[in-house]
Amino acid sequence: MTAIASNLRHPALSRSIAFLRSGFLVPVSCAVLLAALAPFAPGLATADNLADLLGNLAPLLVVAVGQTLVLMSGGIDLSATSTIALSSVVGAFVMNGEDGWLKGSPAAVPVAIVAMLLSGAVVGGFNGFAVTRLRMPAFMVTLTTMMFVSGLAILLTHSQNIRGLPDAFVMLGSRLWLALPLAAAVAGATHLLLSRSVFGHWLRAVGLNARTARVSGVPADAVVVGAYVASGVLAAAASVLYTARLETGSPVLGQRLMLDVIGAVVIGGTSLFGGKGRVSWTLSGVLFLVVLDNALNLLGFSHFAIMMAKGGVILAATFLDTVRNRWLAP
Repeated sequence: MTAIASNLRHPALSRSIAFLRSGFLVPVSCAVLLAALAPFAPGLATADNLADLLGNLAPLLVVAVGQTLVLMSGGIDLSATSTIALSSVVGAFVMNGEDGWLKGSPAAVPVAIVAMLLSGAVVGGFNGFAVTRLRMPAFMVTLTTMMFVSGLAILLTHSQNIRGLPDAFVMLGSRLWLALPLAAAVAGATHLLLSRSVFGHWLRAVGLNARTARVSGVPADAVVVGAYVASGVLAAAASVLYTARLETGSPVLGQRLMLDVIGAVVIGGTSLFGGKGRVSWTLSGVLFLVVLDNALNLLGFSHFAIMMAKGGVILAATFLDTVRNRWLAP
């Protein structure tokens, strides 16, 4: 043990450990990835492709920020992608131009967006209630919620997409100058929540040790419920951007996003063990995953090969998280 302690005090090793613990690892890796693949991936660094990258980044960042809050609380939300689908369907039911409940009304778009956010809040509230009040494992609660909500979205639409969405709504997804500020506003507000509010301190305390937090007077159950509600609302906000970009209410929207959502948060550095996370970390994780996905697509890799590559990167990030929290913990 003395020899190990002595090795850890070696200046070079100490600097390496500090770099692993810092928030610079993923941004540096992203820059290296972009520089390494740009010569081989045609069009990777073009203005049109970079605009496409930002368009893909905006909604993924929004839902990943919600997942960050839940992971920081010591839980996990597997129902985020099904919430995206249900919210898409709910919004389309309200505002579509064929048989929407408010078709042709000036209030159709704002009411639809509010309905989408409320549907996300309901799903998140149920998850939080089951985890805190019923003391059920978060993994199983959100997994079964994902199954139920996905089935409900398909049942409501009979597996059919809902078209005819208003142009005013479609603009939110087709105009990068609208989508990016919305995502930035969500990220900025959440950053302030975590860094400047009592809730942020409580969230970290609950994630690190819920029992100790309760003894210290932290309303742990309310904090956890708040994290799940926020995750549901932000998944619904991401659904607004995804639905507007697709121009269709889809009962299977976001079906393949779960790996990206959780993977981006973990790659960014938010701990699966709870208590540690930052919005800036999540942003770098989302950027890394979006660049990787885009570059491999341009290189002609199949969907399955890309999934394998993403899985390998996420596994490596999970291993690094374990190293940080189990082996290199101060």
